[in-house]
Amino acid sequence: MTDPRSPDAARSRAADRPAPCLSVVMPCFNELATIREIVDRVMASPYTGELIIVDDGSTDGTRDVLAEFDDPRIRVRVQERNQGKGAALRRGFAEATLPYVIVQDADLEYDPEEYGDLLEPLLADKADVVYGSRFLGGRPHRVLYFWHSIGNRMLTVASNMFTDLNLTDMETCYKIFRREVLDSFTLEEDRFGIEPEITAKIAAGRWRVYEIGISYNGRTYEEGKKIGWKDGLRASYCIVRYSPIGSRGRQLQT
Repeated sequence: MTDPRSPDAARSRAADRPAPCLSVVMPCFNELATIREIVDRVMASPYTGELIIVDDGSTDGTRDVLAEFDDPRIRVRVQERNQGKGAALRRGFAEATLPYVIVQDADLEYDPEEYGDLLEPLLADKADVVYGSRFLGGRPHRVLYFWHSIGNRMLTVASNMFTDLNLTDMETCYKIFRREVLDSFTLEEDRFGIEPEITAKIAAGRWRVYEIGISYNGRTYEEGKKIGWKDGLRASYCIVRYSPIGSRGRQLQT
């Protein structure tokens, strides 16, 4: 039996350890209550190679906390005024350097311990993009808003109709990409319309898409949830705008 303290055992453990292959892009707006904990969780993942936090005009003291981080793997970028999640993601995506890129919200709704599961189809070369579905599988979910879940499902169905994908959760935060996928298109939406836009452009590029069931610790509006009904209307518009039909219409106008 190999001595667990021996050099050979240490080398074996190092070989089994996951490589830090993930660029984590974190849009952040007024998340003072959660930012320290979520950053700790992200950096605890063995897959995290770099964390790019884009502060989107926070006014609650979040920016002061961000200035405290001294881990060289963490890069903080500041947008002086609030421009929206899409604008923050564009800036973060442009700075990602590692083979895989994942979106991580700055709250505690999504669990970085699940990065390994999300990466599995990518590392096995079965997928180019993986969505973490809140509606797939048997992982724990906090029970919250009925109509919010119905709205998410309706938007997903509408997106599927225009993209010919069969996703169960188009609006999920957890989307992980090969970096070349993000390099293949230009994103335009500034707010939450970025979700259907990304999905439409992935479908248009015929990239291989997988879904993995994830846990979800949703929060209430009192706890800081920001998406609202107006964002749902914009998402509906974006589903059509960035579909093949909408894209052809815009080309004709130009």
